[in-house]
Amino acid sequence: MQPRLRSFVGSMAILIFMAVYIVAATHVADRLPDNDAIKMVFFAVAGLAWGLPLLPVIAWMNRGR
Repeated sequence: MQPRLRSFVGSMAILIFMAVYIVAATHVADRLPDNDAIKMVFFAVAGLAWGLPLLPVIAWMNRGR
């Protein structure tokens, strides 16, 4: 696959993943108990956890350059 096409496909995959991740995180956040400590931990974890699943996609996009 050509690098430009690989970058385009990877970028679209990242955008779709982020949209689904944001919707899922907000649905989970709506169902959390009304405790500030729990919400703070959840948002800290959710705010950092989105990057791990994207590492293979980013590596795939950069392969073959």
